[in-house]
Order: sequence, then structure tokens, then C-alpha cells
Amino acid sequence: MDIKILHAEDDREINNLVSKYIRKEGYLIDQVYNGEEAERFFKQNSYSLVILDLMLPQIDGFELLRRFRMEKNIPIIVLSAKNEDVDKILTLGLGADDYIMKPFSMGELIARVKAQLRRYLYLNDIHDQQPTKITKGIFELDLITYTLKKENKTINLTKTEFELLKLLMRNPGKVFPKSQIYHSIWQENYVTDENTIMVHISKLRTKIEDDPAKPKYLQTIWGIGYKWNS
Repeated sequence: MDIKILHAEDDREINNLVSKYIRKEGYLIDQVYNGEEAERFFKQNSYSLVILDLMLPQIDGFELLRRFRMEKNIPIIVLSAKNEDVDKILTLGLGADDYIMKPFSMGELIARVKAQLRRYLYLNDIHDQQPTKITKGIFELDLITYTLKKENKTINLTKTEFELLKLLMRNPGKVFPKSQIYHSIWQENYVTDENTIMVHISKLRTKIEDDPAKPKYLQTIWGIGYKWNS
């Protein structure tokens, strides 16, 4: 199996050097130089790992990391000249698997790339098929038939309701800000359109909660967003 890596770095000298060493290890690599290119390549190709610079033009690395992580669970290694702890904490919080400060040695980078790929490919061997159902307590969400069962009783959902529930049920206990929900479900930048999300949450609660006025499963975290109560 060919292993393909995406490398997003606007400094062409660094980009070429890193890519040269990656190719020496026998991996395929796509080189991009700005955030828009990175997002386009990410959507159009299947990668096993991403090497991502934070200070990219057009779309910065923080935003790309957030978008990539909502799409796929492949390893993402961040390369950054930022030396503030808050940047590292934020980056790892957004879902980066590793964080390497510039300047760095190529030996260290290659070692970390191999370590992340070993972990990722090993887990893929164990879970060579994606799960077709998400089961949380009395609920079972079928990813093939787009249906929900509550205590074996089928509940019909719209596509938007299904995608919203899938996002939350896949991450029980995690609080999703309204902006992240909006971008993930509607694929648009969130401004102040709280009503769209609230309407769909309300409809979902009517379908799944014992008492929609006192939700147990689909909970509001005031001032932030929503979560699936684990």
C-alpha cells in the first residue's frame, strides 16, 4: 500500500527539504504552499498523514487543523516557529497529534512521522472497516440506513438531523460550539445564525427525548453550544 502525505508549508526551501527527506523514506508526498491549496488537496485525495505549518497564507494552520480534524482522523504533525505555550496547547487542543518547533532536525521529524504512521496504520489494521453503527445506551444510529433506534423503536430523521446527531453521538460528553456545529453540518462560515441550529436541536429533542422541555441526552451548554450527554 502506498502511503501518501500532505505537506503544507509556505516557505519553499523548508517545503522542498522536508519533502525530499520524506520521499527518501519511500513515501508519496504532495507539496502545497497556502491554506486554500491545502484544503483543496485534502478534500480531493486520501492521505495517511499531514505535516502542517501554522503560519500559512489565505487560511492559517489553526483553522485548517480544525477543518481537517472534523473530516478525518489521520495523524497531523504541526511544524511551527511559534514558541508560546499557549499556541502549543491550542494546537493540541484542536486535534494535532504532534507539535515540532522550528528549527528542527530532519532526523527527529522523520522519526516522528514514522511513529505516527505506525500507530495510525496499526489501528487501521485492527479496525479495517469503519463501524456502521453508533450505539450509546438505548440509542443506535445506523450510518448505512440513516435511521435512529431508541430501545429498538425506529425514529425517522431528516438528513440534517442525522448529521447533527452523528456529530454529537460520535463524541459523547464533548461540548461543540455553535460555530463548529454550523460549519460541520452546513459547510458555511458561522456568523450569528443561532436560529438555524436551535430549530434543528428543538426538532431532534421532540423526537428523541422523553421530555423535550427537560432534555437528558441532547444538552445545552449555555453560552457555548451543545453536547451528547454520555
